[in-house]
Amino acid sequence: MVELERRPRDDLASLRIDRDAPRGRGRPRWVGWLVMAGLAAIFSAASLLAYRLTLGRVTPVRVAYAQLAAAGVAPAGELLTGSGYVVTGDRYISLGVRVPSRIERYLVEEGQEVARGAPLVQLDARQYQAALASAKADLAHARADVELRRKELARSRELERRAVSSQADLDVAVNRLRVAEAEVARLEANVAKLQVDLEDTVVRAPTSGVILEKLKEVGEIAVPGGFAGSGDLIRMANLEDMRAEVDVNEADLARVRLGQPAQVTPDAYADRRYDARVVKMYPQINRQKGTLKIEVKIEKPDAWLKPDMSVRIAFLADAAPGPAAGGEPHAVVLAPREAVRSEAGASFAWVVTEGRLRRQPVEPAGASGTDQVVIAKGLAGGEALVLGDATGLREGQKVEATR
Repeated sequence: MVELERRPRDDLASLRIDRDAPRGRGRPRWVGWLVMAGLAAIFSAASLLAYRLTLGRVTPVRVAYAQLAAAGVAPAGELLTGSGYVVTGDRYISLGVRVPSRIERYLVEEGQEVARGAPLVQLDARQYQAALASAKADLAHARADVELRRKELARSRELERRAVSSQADLDVAVNRLRVAEAEVARLEANVAKLQVDLEDTVVRAPTSGVILEKLKEVGEIAVPGGFAGSGDLIRMANLEDMRAEVDVNEADLARVRLGQPAQVTPDAYADRRYDARVVKMYPQINRQKGTLKIEVKIEKPDAWLKPDMSVRIAFLADAAPGPAAGGEPHAVVLAPREAVRSEAGASFAWVVTEGRLRRQPVEPAGASGTDQVVIAKGLAGGEALVLGDATGLREGQKVEATR
């Protein structure tokens, strides 16, 4: 019985902590802090990486454009749209050579802007320099011969006057002088031709423009002509007159006319648009496709537009005049109703600028029709405004604008 009573006490005694006992070699306390700091650093890095990946992801958004219109004027609407390409008014200029020679070096690079008359390609000119020097020597010899024939003619005339020589001898001297003078004229023409050949060993720009492509390599032999442009060395375009061309179905030609306003939107930059006007309607229908090619001139082109870029062309109706409000008329900005949003009693719109979102505060002034809102402040017209659901959009987010 005594043994049973001592066991619980012994067990409790074994669980008691003896604070006076010496401490063993346990784990240092700073190791725990180091582990916690490492976990915190890993969490911060993962959070930063996730944020950057989210921020760098490109989100497609649907956009429409704010329109600038005079007071009391209904905005121009789209009558017809189509897909086309950017071209230049002078089309593309492919430059070849007039004289055959080896390409010594190119004096320009792709994308470089050049002025009219600027040198573009240098050919090997040694053979033409030698030919020109030889022709000049022949010309000097012929001119010396002319001087001699003139002196002989003068002596023949003096002898004929003294009756020492006959008229036949005088006629022979006159003929020799004329032959010598004709030879000088022939050699002068040959020198002029060889001078032109030498000058043509430098290919120059026929007009101002930009270099699009170099078609041959240095060291190749350039020859005039060639089949299907095989003799071309360089390709350039005049970007001062930028246009867009589109094939319009002949059933829709009644909606298009010369001078009609249009808008051009590049597929690569859906948040940019350019005002244009119809300047050319080709005179012949394409029988196979049943279309007519139409060109619109872009009024204010910039560096964003590139030749052969695919674009969307919208032919617009002329703005219809309406009753103006009281007082002096002033321009107003019209935005799609779907693009104007409200939050905490304030109105704003998401604007796409160079592929990124910007939250723009706006001040609506009233409705215009059923799907547009008059904006008193905040927009200047021409901005690309995001339509539809804006959940998850953030300031500075990368987006891809579509229509």
